[in-house]
Amino acid sequence: MKYCKPINIAKLLFCLFLFSNQTIKAQRKIDTDSLLTVVMKDMKSTHPDYKLNIQRALLGKKLAPDYIDFHLALGRNYDLLKQKDSARFYYNYVIDKNPRYEDAFLYLINMDLEDKNYDEALTVTYKAIDLYPDSKSFRLKRIAIYALQNDTQNEAKYLKSIRAKFPHDPDIEQRLFELYSKTNIDRVGTYYNLTTIDRDGVGPWHLASADYMRQRTWGSLIGRVSYAKRLSSDLVMASGLQFEVESYLFAKKNNYHYIDIAYSKDSAFPEWRLGYSYFQNFNKGWEADLGVRYIVMQDNSDLKTLNVGIGKYLGSYWINLRSYIQKDSPSFTLTSRYYYKTKFDYVTVIAGYGTSPDDRTRSAEYDTRKSLNSYRISAGFYKLIKSHYIFGFLITDNEQEYTTNKFQTELDFAVLLQYKF
Repeated sequence: MKYCKPINIAKLLFCLFLFSNQTIKAQRKIDTDSLLTVVMKDMKSTHPDYKLNIQRALLGKKLAPDYIDFHLALGRNYDLLKQKDSARFYYNYVIDKNPRYEDAFLYLINMDLEDKNYDEALTVTYKAIDLYPDSKSFRLKRIAIYALQNDTQNEAKYLKSIRAKFPHDPDIEQRLFELYSKTNIDRVGTYYNLTTIDRDGVGPWHLASADYMRQRTWGSLIGRVSYAKRLSSDLVMASGLQFEVESYLFAKKNNYHYIDIAYSKDSAFPEWRLGYSYFQNFNKGWEADLGVRYIVMQDNSDLKTLNVGIGKYLGSYWINLRSYIQKDSPSFTLTSRYYYKTKFDYVTVIAGYGTSPDDRTRSAEYDTRKSLNSYRISAGFYKLIKSHYIFGFLITDNEQEYTTNKFQTELDFAVLLQYKF
């Protein structure tokens, strides 16, 4: 029995050792967690100290070598200091040790894109997609790489494939629309609009045009010739030709410009119509535009309009609200489209109030109509047939005030036919 006491003391000392060791580990865990919190908080501050954060993260890595978050923090701070080799080492270390750190992939891909290492960025993207098959962000990164390489063919192919996985996604729909707008395409087309008016002795009006469009990666250039004839009591009240040049110019990745110049010496059109708009694309399918319209009538009077618009992709739907701010009365146009295939295949519904300076059918009467009330609704259908032919049909009901509190119904029947090659 005399040996029991030393044995019990030894057991007690061993238990105290184990308890002390666990306490030290717990305390170290608390200290390293606190240290990581300090690093992350400083990185989100207004004036982060990246060098100090690196020292803190190196200390945390020393205290807890298996704490992957410190390695990720080191990579991020080295990245922000533009020390790319060190950043790349730690990003790859995190991915090798625990590929479930999604941020490490994103940071590494972004760094490769910044350095124009497109092949390496694609390799990392493939690996990330295999690990995160349901993540849209890595698939969009892959598309961005193709876009930066001007690889339109692979960009279009991959966009269409992920569209099936993420149907009705606004980012994908917007990218598809932008891609179609930058594809090398030439188009020739004709357009005809018949306007009937329910007031005795007024109308019908005819508007026909022919155009040619050249679309390239830098934008598009359109040349158009239009002919209008307006009747009243079977007599021609106005007729003539208009010559027009229209262009969309892509400045940077997320913005583009619209320019329009039209001239006519005939009374069926204004003498000059000049237009400019700046468009800016944002994340999640948003787009905004700001522009001006300047119209010179045949009597040399001039009209100036400021236009502001905002649009949004909602899955396969596109909705746009544009306001024309003018002297006598504002004009509003709400446009909605549903794309069921390409950018040439859609149905549209348009509602509006007031006379728009972009309404070619009524442009010769813009000066007198802009101070009068009007309410309009349109419905149309457009389709690409056999990859080359574009057909469109649009019906518009415009309830137009022609004198105080007296309205006439104007029905437009428009048909469009283009050949794409």
